[in-house]
Order: sequence, then C-alpha cells, then structure tokens
Amino acid sequence: MFFRNTSLMRRILVLVVSALCASTLFATLAFVMAGRLTASDVELDESLANAESLAAIISNNPEVLTNSEEYLFSENGYNGRRLFIMDSRGYIIYPSHNEDLSGFEADALKCATEMELGESDNYAYKFLEDTVFQTDLVIKQKVTLKDDIYYLVSVSNATATDESITQYVNILLLSTLAAALFMMFPVTLLVKHILEPIQIVTDIAKEYSKGNYSVKAKEKYPGEVGELAVTINKLSDKLSSSINDLTNERNRLEEIFNVIAEGIVVFNANAEATTVNNTMRSIFTRVPKKNMFTERLQLIPFNEVWEDVDNCIIEGVKKERTLEGPDYAYQINIIPKFDVNRPDKCIGATGFFRDISEELKLERTRRDYVANISHELRTPLQTLRGLIEPLSDGLVKKEEDRQRYYSIILNETMRLSRLIDDMLELSKLQSRTLAFKTFPIDMNQLLSELETKFMPIMKDAGISYKVMFNTGKLPTVMGNPDRVEQILIILLDNAKKYTPAGGSITISTEYREKDNKVYISVSDTGQGIHEYDIDHIFDRFFKADRARGKKGTGLGLAIAKELLTYMGEDITVESEYGKGTTFTFTLKKAEAKNAWY
Repeated sequence: MFFRNTSLMRRILVLVVSALCASTLFATLAFVMAGRLTASDVELDESLANAESLAAIISNNPEVLTNSEEYLFSENGYNGRRLFIMDSRGYIIYPSHNEDLSGFEADALKCATEMELGESDNYAYKFLEDTVFQTDLVIKQKVTLKDDIYYLVSVSNATATDESITQYVNILLLSTLAAALFMMFPVTLLVKHILEPIQIVTDIAKEYSKGNYSVKAKEKYPGEVGELAVTINKLSDKLSSSINDLTNERNRLEEIFNVIAEGIVVFNANAEATTVNNTMRSIFTRVPKKNMFTERLQLIPFNEVWEDVDNCIIEGVKKERTLEGPDYAYQINIIPKFDVNRPDKCIGATGFFRDISEELKLERTRRDYVANISHELRTPLQTLRGLIEPLSDGLVKKEEDRQRYYSIILNETMRLSRLIDDMLELSKLQSRTLAFKTFPIDMNQLLSELETKFMPIMKDAGISYKVMFNTGKLPTVMGNPDRVEQILIILLDNAKKYTPAGGSITISTEYREKDNKVYISVSDTGQGIHEYDIDHIFDRFFKADRARGKKGTGLGLAIAKELLTYMGEDITVESEYGKGTTFTFTLKKAEAKNAWY
C-alpha cells in the first residue's frame, strides 16, 4: 500500500468525496432551478406571442373557429398548447363539443375564470405549480367576436417539454463523477504528502511516550509542520532534561530513604505496605520468629502494630507505641496521610520504626556506671573518713596507732587515685582522645623482661609462673611496648588475684603464618568464670566474683580491651568455672624485620 491507512487519511478522503458530492448536488439543483426559470420565461414569451397572434387572426377571421375547430381545440393542442374560447361569464364556447374537463385543465380554466384583466390590458397570465418539477402556464387573451368580448385561454406546461434540461443535468452528473474519479488519485497523493510529516511526528511522539527521547523530528518541513517539528524537538529536550532531573532526584531520595537508620513503611488506604526501605527489612532481627504465618507479620511481627495502622487510617489520628522485650526495644510512630483535595479523607499512613535497644542498653549502662563509680568512690572515702575523724578529734593517743592510721590513709588515697586514673584513661581511650603510636617491637625481649619482673611476686604468692614460646622465637610485631606491657600486667594481676597458692600462671605465644599474627595467651588455674558472667567480663566495673570481695576497680580488663581495639587488635576469653581461665590477644606481624624497641 503506497500510503498509510490512518484515521486522518480516511477522514480527509471522506471529506473530499463529501465535498464533491455536495457540490454536485448543489450544482444540479441550481442548474435545474435555473433551467426551469429559463424554460418558464421562454414558454411565457412564446405563449404570449402565439396567443396574441391567434387572437388577432380569430378577431379578423371568425370563420377560422368553425373551419379549424378540430385542429385548434384538439387534445394535442395548438403548438403543444390547449386552447379554449371563454365568454365573459366563464363558459367555454369552444371547443363546442361537450367533454368533462379534469385535472390540471379544470384547475387552469378555473384560474382563468378568476383572472381579471385591467382596463387597458389585453391579456393576463399565471403560473400554476402542478408538481415540484412541473409548472402550468395559464394565459387569458382578450378576443373580439361580432362586437362581443371573449377570451382566448391558453394552457401549457412550462417545463415538461424542455428535455434539454434533463440532458444537461445528466451531462453535469457524469462529468462531476468523472472529475471526482480522476481527482481521487492526485488528491490521495497530496493528502499523503501533507500527512506524512504529521505521521512522522506522531510516531516520534509515540516513542517519547515509551521513554525514548533520542529520536528527533525533521525540522526541514515548511510551514506549520516544520514549526511543529521544532516544538516537538524542544519538548523532547525539556522532557529528557526534566526526567533526568527527576530520576536523579528520585535516586537521591531513594538513597536517603534506604540509608536512614529508621525503618519506614508507607501504607495505602487498605493498610497494605506499598513502600519499604532497606532498614525495615532487618530492623526486627532481634524479635523471635514465631507465628509469622501472614505476609503482614513477616514484615512487622507485632499484631498490635497492625491494629495501630488500621486505627490510624480509620480515625486519621497519629498512633505511638513502644515495644520492649528481653532482647529488643522499638519506638513506633504511625502518621496518617490525607488527600490533598479532601483534607478530611485519610488515604493511607506512614510508619516510622526505630530500634532503641542500644539506647536503652546504654542508658542502663550509664546508670550502672554511675552506681559503680559511686560505690567504688564511697568505699575508700568512708574508710578515709573513719580514720581521719578520730585523728582529728585526738582520740588516737599512741604514736604507733597514728602511724598505722596514716599508712592506711595513704593506701586508700593511692587506691582512690588509681581508680580515678583508670577511669580517666578508659574515658580517653573510648573517646579516642588518648593518642599513642605503634611501631615494630621485639616481643621476645619484652616477655623475657616481664618474666623476670613477675617471678619473685608469683613465688611469694606460691604460684608457678612461666613463659612458653610454642612456635619458637617470635617475629617483630607492631604495637606500643608500654601499652602491650600494661595489657600483660593487667592480665597477670587479674590471674594472680583469682589463682590460689599452688596454682599456675602461664604466658604462651604462637605465631600463625596464615593469619600473619602473633597470639599471646595468659592462662591460669584459678576459679574460672561463670558462663553467665563471661559475656560481661570486659564491661566497666564488672567483677566476676563480687561475693569473694576481691580488691580492684573492675576497670582493668575494660582498659585492656580498649587498648587493643585502639591498636586494631582483638582479645578473647575462654574459661571453665572451677578449672581456670585463658585470655588471648593478637598482635600483627610488622613488615620491618628490625624492632625499634
């Protein structure tokens, strides 16, 4: 098919054909009307001339009526006209034979009877409408016979005899049809030429609707089509730019939406979740997975929350709730969403879910921390007060007793000072305000020196003490020698505190080439740690066996862990209650072979 069969093409062709048919119809009607008027005028002129001529002949030769009656007044008529002689009273005297007149002749004679001539007029005429396409002409001509006035009535058809009009109409119709058929092909080509750029622009617009903005309309077309192409291209550029901006903005919002620490769920009017951010998919991992048979509970595992969502949408009121369990705590806010055009109509809700488990845990830790500090500070202060008050009141008389009081006061003061120093050091470590450098150190030398320092102390306590290099000489490691020694002293003091006489404390080392790290363990055969205490062993002020009243601030292990964390290392504990405990920490192997310390 040489042209696309489009709706617009069909409409234009129908319009062209309709215009041709309408013009043909109007031309035919106009031609018929004009021909009818022309035929009427010609018939009028001929009939008047014939009537006047015949009236003159009859007036001058009355015998014509008798001699030619059969010819003049026959049904075939004179020159195609029916003639009658009527007296002044309206009676027909010729033709003389009696015949019943009917149809248009009766109407014509009746009309002639009613027609009146003026005083100076010799004739009168009138057109009678017989049918839509036929008109009768009635002429009343004055005739003088034997000094009496008579009237010659001529009746003729003004259109029926004009066959040329019909022929002309047929010719007009045939020529119009031929012209329409002839013009159909060039009109189709012209319409195709006009519609082609419009169709191209339409196809481009369809591509735009699919999101393809790379295609462009040709701007070379003249006139309005070219302007349309330019406008379409500008629209494409603006749409592409706007969609890119919207896409970028949507991506940014989606990124923000997904990285927000709060879980967010958007609900529709039926309380169905339509949008969920990434946080929401993992926020309820602390909740035991029980009785989650529905999709709702798989998303939010609390029936009471779904009741809040339903009530929020129904009532259009914000709902707040805090849920707490043994291992979790959540703060939940459900906010209704209203229709912009109808502020009283709730069309959904937005839920905000915040995990406050850590916050509550930190709050409990803060309270415990304050309580522990108060307890640890109160004990030496009460001791100091109990010693200073009798000294101040002069109740201690003996110099020996006063010196003993002074010694106890000094020890408690030093204990209080150590507690404050440990607290400050731990706070600086956790806030990262205590800075120290790491560099290559020789652990073989450091451990040997530490063995020498602690050997007398352990011997006095009746504890067996040794250092074991399980994998031979250790490579150089990265660390701070003072802080590493501090960690070892904390672990040794802690082991000595809980190991009775006759027990043993061992420092063992191992280099694991696979991990590229040195593992240092401090093991004892002391009382061990209960399994319900081992997860809290590195907490501030925690003491594994408070009932035994062991001295200490409870900050040593917390400081050791923070020091190792600062150096990027880790510390673990293994213990079996009643058999002993092993603390193990790591140090990374240094790239440099030579130690700086």
